[in-house]
Amino acid sequence: MSNAPLMPKATAVWLVENTALTFEQIGDFCKLHPLEVKGIADGEVAQGIKGLDPISTGQLTREEIDKGEKSPNYNLKLQESKVRLPEPKRRKGPRYTPVSRRHDRPNAILWLTRNHPELKDAQIIRLVGTTKATIQSIKERTHWNSAQLSPMDPVTLGLCSQIDLDLEVQRAAKDRPATAAEDRGATLLPADVTTHRDEPTSGRRESLDLETVFAKLGGSRKTEEDEED
Repeated sequence: MSNAPLMPKATAVWLVENTALTFEQIGDFCKLHPLEVKGIADGEVAQGIKGLDPISTGQLTREEIDKGEKSPNYNLKLQESKVRLPEPKRRKGPRYTPVSRRHDRPNAILWLTRNHPELKDAQIIRLVGTTKATIQSIKERTHWNSAQLSPMDPVTLGLCSQIDLDLEVQRAAKDRPATAAEDRGATLLPADVTTHRDEPTSGRRESLDLETVFAKLGGSRKTEEDEED
């Protein structure tokens, strides 16, 4: 969340309990809806969350809070936090899948095997965080729930991003060897082949046709001469 304090709800809890800021001011600062802040004040939202003092973390000054309390239209300015969070390191190996999404993985695997058969098992494992045995059972329809599986896009399910999927598909396309049919492509036969005729046969047919014609002409001429005699 951009331009939001660390632990927005915990910060909002502290501001509700320790300041006279309006719900709108707290919501704007913590990037929460004013009604959600009101729910925090009423005890309906963020129950059990301990308030986080934004002053102790260097995200807000007492002077800034005083300005806000004096002017309800004043928007609090987020200070640069003194707390440095370590940059998240990308884990190697299978992607972690939230428990709530794990039951969707077989459907996602089925979708990937049908729509992108060029993907290797290792790529599917990276995308949805599964095992090779599960992929094999879905391909061979030996999975315990095969009858109930329905192909579903892993991006729509939130198991991977569209960028990750596109990247794996591009990698698979580069690694796949081109087949002989792909190399040749769907080309037409050369014109000299499609228009080729059997010259000896055609020449013989033409000569036979001419001989027949001249024979008929010669016969008719002789008939006329006989009639004149």
